[in-house]
Amino acid sequence: MKKAWHVADRLAGVVVDLAKWLALPLIVLLFLQWPLRDIVHCCSREANDLGQWVFALFIAVSVTAATRAGTHLSSDVLANRYSPRTRDLIERIGAGVALLPWSAFVIFSSKEIVINSVRGLEAFSDTSNPGYFLIKLALWLLAICVLAQSVLTMTRPARRGT
Repeated sequence: MKKAWHVADRLAGVVVDLAKWLALPLIVLLFLQWPLRDIVHCCSREANDLGQWVFALFIAVSVTAATRAGTHLSSDVLANRYSPRTRDLIERIGAGVALLPWSAFVIFSSKEIVINSVRGLEAFSDTSNPGYFLIKLALWLLAICVLAQSVLTMTRPARRGT
């Protein structure tokens, strides 16, 4: 079980590490919108559409990246007074009581919206460019990443000093 946990944790780390590189094309696409619109007079809307789904994918994984880095949903002002063992217990309980049910709720409550969007290969409404369904799929990516990280947090081996 311990080895499986480490493999799953490493996989989650790889996903987070790869997703951070989405920031570069996102920055380029955001930068290009102005010159494409005002100088080239074309393709700025396409750059915007592409930027929207890159942003959606980036944010979907960023929440988990912040959680893994210990910079998200953390209340150090109060918790820094607690022992490492107590902080670890609070983190595990929080993952099981809040994050796990929230992520499952998001997946199940958005099922019809996401499935219908993917089935129809939904396009952006103002440009009719393909790919809007990817933004809705990013919602599931966000929830799946949070769900997976919650399970990893609840089942991780005890930390040293706890």
